[in-house]
Amino acid sequence: MLFNTDLSDMPIEAESRVIIRFQDCDPLMHLNNSKYFEYFFNAREDQVSKLYGFSYEAMYRQLRTSWVVYQHQIAYVRPALISEWVRITSRVIHYNEDTMVTEYFMTNDLRTELKTMLWTTSKHISIETGKRVPHPQEVMDYLKATCVPGIDFPALQFNERIHTIKHGLSAGANV
Repeated sequence: MLFNTDLSDMPIEAESRVIIRFQDCDPLMHLNNSKYFEYFFNAREDQVSKLYGFSYEAMYRQLRTSWVVYQHQIAYVRPALISEWVRITSRVIHYNEDTMVTEYFMTNDLRTELKTMLWTTSKHISIETGKRVPHPQEVMDYLKATCVPGIDFPALQFNERIHTIKHGLSAGANV
């Protein structure tokens, strides 16, 4: 079993609070652009383990499948600075039979300023063949339970989404 929690009560959004480390910054004291990916992926791995009881290793071992990154879209809106506390939010915004799109964004600690937004498109593959395979029912049930409702992803534009999130943060709303 990949999930050790009740699917009917899963949150759709996960958040972590992290500090920007000295060794991850450039000479201008900004988080290095490539390090954003590490911060986002490490936060997501911790979040899904804690919230959903999900383990990528268990998926690999039990199903002999994994997700591989197919595409990224990233916007660096404001720099994350050395020793700054930030919040990382992640959530699934789209899925189908063999694809998942995860939305990540980083804000200041007060969640009033957007720093970075990332969309990662992942394909579900067999680890034995390296080819795309459909999500098994257990994974589809998880994606259905955790995907943000009401998002028409095919019609969604990345830059419009940035604007929506920025506006929601400045209005103090859940975005």
